[in-house]
Amino acid sequence: MKLATRINSFLPKFNNDLGEIFKEFNHIGLSHVDLNYPEHVEDISAQNMKELLDKNDLKANGVALRFRNEFINGELGNADKEISEKAVQLTKDAADYCREIEGEVVTIWLGFDGFDYSFQINYEKVWQQIKNCMIEIADYAPDLKISIEYKPFQPRAYAFIDSLGIAMSMMNEIDRENVGITLDYCHMLMKHENPAYGASILGSRQKLFGVHLNDGYGLNDDGLMIGTSSLVKTFEFLYYTKLHNYDQAIYFDTFPVIEDPVEECEANLKMITRINEKIDQIGLNKITSIIEKNSGVTASELVLEILS
Repeated sequence: MKLATRINSFLPKFNNDLGEIFKEFNHIGLSHVDLNYPEHVEDISAQNMKELLDKNDLKANGVALRFRNEFINGELGNADKEISEKAVQLTKDAADYCREIEGEVVTIWLGFDGFDYSFQINYEKVWQQIKNCMIEIADYAPDLKISIEYKPFQPRAYAFIDSLGIAMSMMNEIDRENVGITLDYCHMLMKHENPAYGASILGSRQKLFGVHLNDGYGLNDDGLMIGTSSLVKTFEFLYYTKLHNYDQAIYFDTFPVIEDPVEECEANLKMITRINEKIDQIGLNKITSIIEKNSGVTASELVLEILS
């Protein structure tokens, strides 16, 4: 497995020093890094970042856009065309950086494209604007995977791209081979989606471009350690990533606040390793055959086997 974790969780403990953080990543057994753009790279050239990754035997999975400040009333869909164009340019710059560090995925989470009030935005206009911007970005970087990450709300009361269905509709209208979707486990719980459903639908179409793994209770973006709240759902989710040969990094998008970040990450590593071993032990074929029986009782027996 290709594994990465949230850099921001490690920043306070390691004095905001990426060199020390990457050294620790290597020590605890991670293989890949996802960088927030421009947050993590403002003072580090792509060449220097690549050297830093190589020094610590890490590879870049990709970069994730972080829109701040002027974008709080919308990014690609901002009513101010100049701000929308700046968001497009920032994404193109992120794609260039991603390519130079030999990353593969540019993840776009439009946290501020949304609304808080009825009658606040023109839905069709914003839809078309975001779609056209995404087409421009995808055509600018056809050699990279451009991945849409959705979330139902936060920081806006309503996110514009808020669910698997809306994200897939947008993806299909963009209609570019290099555009897919990143599934964030907690975001799916917030939308009352079953994460495995998304992994199955996207994975079977080779459109699962990213996985952010965590856990929670569905009312908030809790960012708990994986498998601690919804273990069976996590097991089912990872079964589908294996079934469809998902080959990008699995990113631990967890938020240790009280917990030590190193210990918390190690707990995630132990959990995902154990789940992966258990899937292999039971076997993909056997799990698939149980699903084909379409029986809640038989599914319950599989859960007992998982717990044994």
